[in-house]
Amino acid sequence: MDVLLHVTTPEAAGIAAGLGRALTARGAAWGCFLTNDGVKAIADRGFAEACKGAARVAVCEHSWDLHMAGRDCPAELGSQTVNSLMMAEATRVVSL
Repeated sequence: MDVLLHVTTPEAAGIAAGLGRALTARGAAWGCFLTNDGVKAIADRGFAEACKGAARVAVCEHSWDLHMAGRDCPAELGSQTVNSLMMAEATRVVSL
């Protein structure tokens, strides 16, 4: 994976969407891991649309249960171990 977007706050949705679209347009392999209340960013339509170009999108299951309880998650639910694996696979990490 060329770039991992690490989303930790819902306010990052717009920035992450723009970066995701740019990475897709350049043909980069990118992924996204959402944690803390950053899991709320996946409800942003622009961000959700940009994620369609990602190789992998994972959401911290614990954070999802805390901040988005009762809602279906449109991405892979994973642990912080998944976060670590994605970081290890990425050439670059952008923390938002």
